[in-house]
Amino acid sequence: MKTWFHSWRAAVRIARRDAWRAKGRSALVLSMIALPILGVSAVDLTYRSSELSPSEKLERTIGTADASFRDTGFAGTPILQSPSGDSYRPAKDFDGAWPDGKGDVAAAIPAGATWITVTHGGAKLTTAHGLLQAEVRELKASDPIARGLSTLLEGRNPEKADEVIATSAFLEQSGLTIGSTVSARNFDRQYRIVGSYELPNALNEAEVTALPGAFLQDYAKAAEKSGALAPELYTTYLVKNGSGFTWNDVQKINKQGVVVVSRAVLLDPPADSEVPLYQVDGWGDYASSPAADAALLASLATVVGLAMLEICLLAGPAFAVGARRSRRQLGLVGANGGARSHIRAIVLSGGLVIGVAAAVIGTVLALALTLALQPFLEEYIGTRFGSFDVRPLELLGIAMLAVLTGLLAAVVPAVTASRQTVLASLTGRRGVRSTSKVLPLIGVGAFLLGATVALYGSVVSDQVVLVAAGSALAELGVVAMTPALVGFFGRAGRWLPLSPRLALRDAVRNRGRTAPAVAAVLAAVAGTVAVTTYAASREAQQSAEYTASLPHGAVSFFQMEESGRDVPAVAEAVQRYLPVDTRADVSRVVVGRSNCPSWGGGNGCGRYEVVVPPANECPLWVTNPDGSDPSEKFTPAQRRNLVLNDWRCSEGNSGSLYVDGGLLVGDAKLLKVLGITDPGAAKALDEGKAVALHRPLVDKNGTVAVKKITDAEAADRAATENRPVPGEVSAVPAYLVPGKPTAYGLQILMTPATAKAAGLNTVPVGAYFSTDQMPGEEQRQKLDAEIAKIGAGIDLTVEEGYVQKSGIVLLALTVFAGLVTIGAAGIATGLAQADAEADLKTLAAVGAPPRVRRTLSGFQCGVVAAMGVVLGTAAGLLPAVGLRLTEGRQQLSFYERNLAEGWSTGAPPEVPIVIPWETLTGLLVLVPLGAALLAALVTRSKGAVARREAT
Repeated sequence: MKTWFHSWRAAVRIARRDAWRAKGRSALVLSMIALPILGVSAVDLTYRSSELSPSEKLERTIGTADASFRDTGFAGTPILQSPSGDSYRPAKDFDGAWPDGKGDVAAAIPAGATWITVTHGGAKLTTAHGLLQAEVRELKASDPIARGLSTLLEGRNPEKADEVIATSAFLEQSGLTIGSTVSARNFDRQYRIVGSYELPNALNEAEVTALPGAFLQDYAKAAEKSGALAPELYTTYLVKNGSGFTWNDVQKINKQGVVVVSRAVLLDPPADSEVPLYQVDGWGDYASSPAADAALLASLATVVGLAMLEICLLAGPAFAVGARRSRRQLGLVGANGGARSHIRAIVLSGGLVIGVAAAVIGTVLALALTLALQPFLEEYIGTRFGSFDVRPLELLGIAMLAVLTGLLAAVVPAVTASRQTVLASLTGRRGVRSTSKVLPLIGVGAFLLGATVALYGSVVSDQVVLVAAGSALAELGVVAMTPALVGFFGRAGRWLPLSPRLALRDAVRNRGRTAPAVAAVLAAVAGTVAVTTYAASREAQQSAEYTASLPHGAVSFFQMEESGRDVPAVAEAVQRYLPVDTRADVSRVVVGRSNCPSWGGGNGCGRYEVVVPPANECPLWVTNPDGSDPSEKFTPAQRRNLVLNDWRCSEGNSGSLYVDGGLLVGDAKLLKVLGITDPGAAKALDEGKAVALHRPLVDKNGTVAVKKITDAEAADRAATENRPVPGEVSAVPAYLVPGKPTAYGLQILMTPATAKAAGLNTVPVGAYFSTDQMPGEEQRQKLDAEIAKIGAGIDLTVEEGYVQKSGIVLLALTVFAGLVTIGAAGIATGLAQADAEADLKTLAAVGAPPRVRRTLSGFQCGVVAAMGVVLGTAAGLLPAVGLRLTEGRQQLSFYERNLAEGWSTGAPPEVPIVIPWETLTGLLVLVPLGAALLAALVTRSKGAVARREAT
């Protein structure tokens, strides 16, 4: 034991001294190992610090209260809830819809308890730039119960009814400061900002806080009076009773229809068997399953393993360089009685020293950077850390990966160095060592097995996991075959000039140092090629599947609420800032009050339906009185035939038109903007007819029917009971545009006069515009600023076609692969120069020009890069093609299954396989060329002429 300890102690001291002497090489290997450790440790620290404990979560959600109470909206019906209060449902089963209505939360608060309320609602608040949609909170922020809900940054809490405080995010977005006044649209009351605060769980939330009863109720009344919709208000009661609320107390309060978030329950939650909600089918505690956890763990282990393999392949040649340069020193150790184990220990200690140093430096830097960047990290993730949480065992485990990586990277150089004889080490003779014949055979077997598994997964089973696993195994097989594949490249040397021929033959003869570098390049390039090929293929598929919402260059906007009051102002702004050719104003049908939203609901608001004539209903979609599925009486083949060939089962025009039935009220200008050139359509509008662009909506008499539904509750009951929905039907003569025109969601168009004649009330909803040219970015920015001043809540669309999204990703991956390639090739070149120093001296002695040293170095680097890039490109195409084939089969299977079930899913899926030739060209040509040029530039042309040692 003592001998073992002292031998390793001496080995570590020698390795530490050698590492200090070769500072450049040591720094290179250390940085390769330390950077991943730095990144992983920083992620661990950030994740753990942002992960709040139950007590920290409670402080930010209920302050210092013992519990929060809130209404469920089930009209006081008893409920079942989860311990966290996130999930709940009525305790009884209901045949129809669940109860709807407000409950009495205050009545559920125990006698003697103290409480405050927190009420939330939305409003468009005035800013220095116009209007901003923001959250409004009513809370007595100075109350001790509210401590922890927010953090006061500047100023003071509001004390008067006309005072508010605002989040720093609101002040930044609005351009206001403490002391400014703020109001809301449709509200003439002014409030002074007396302080700023932040929400620890939502740093980017634009919010203002007023005293209870000082804003929201009065604002809601003013909004309704002006014709706008009143905001939905949500009130939570923060209750403190001193003794807390147990799980039994929570269940008793649930009987009054109130959800409770209890501090005592969350800090000590009950078992799942004690939660009645979890005993109801479909309402279990959906925590991650052991299988899902195992799959995640396997994925993480695979990623970590591949990363360690890449680092070992990159760092291994660097340790080999050190061992080669220290061969005389190692020979002296052997000459003085050192065994082969001592030689291995010295080289392995080099990996140990670098690994420990990388672990310490990476961990310390992660701690320092995470602590220093904590405010920026908090801003980025949008939440404050609970505390700076350091888990020593986790950081130690991450650090041990660095030590293990350093040791693994030094294993092969250690074994190789120990096999050299003392005489060869002292004289510099390398001898001739044949490459292993077993490893390539293992690689061939792994490659064939992996390719077979990937092919089976993509063509037979449609399992993505099989494709990924098979591709990974095949790539490892190619890595194992690298020494043999390098030998095949040597056959091309006979046709090359002197310098590249020497470089290629040197690489082939010294496969022990060439193969790891080629394998490292192969792994990086294979991953890059796989990802870029898959991304380019997905990009091509998304481009082919893209559905335009408007003709190219056209513009539209909609205001679906507030009776379209801002439509004229926004339309004028669009005309002022964009190159508009034609403007078409449109309106929507409204049932009830003019300020009813398009989605219905609210007091005095109804809705309408565009009626499909019974004779035009798709047999697969008709409503049976007994509620049975009408498609069950058809065979899968019949359903498929109906969906594909029966016009009654065809889908309407798709687009970005979000009004019921695709019904708009406008004039022939809209047809021009949408590119509908049928002359009969414009003529029909002039004659007072509606223009129909979807055949099933027109009955045999040539009319379309619009049903006005004034009693929404009765309509909902009828729909639930599979009865016809009651309502007044208006029939309008219609002209059906022949064929299947592209109408971008529009299905029926009628003029205002026609709508009025049919008894349909309308309100402005938006406008469409055709443009002379595609609007520029500067024009759009000016328009956005003008719309912000108007304060309209609109949906603006500028159709610019499909926009490529993955270009920057492909470029970043290419740059990454290029850097890895140059790094690995540079390490191999350094090792080659160490080996070829005697040859270079001989060349200089016989009169070779000085540039030979430079060109030989460049070609050595280029040869390694070229071999790795070629092999990596071939290996990387396999997983990308396999995944695309798998996705194609899955999507086709889904499409066929939908057809067999009677659902229309559009055109058959197309899953193209696109080779990113630009990326491959950069990898195959530019990266090796760049590596060669860089190596040539950093190599000295002249070397010292010296006597060559006898070999």
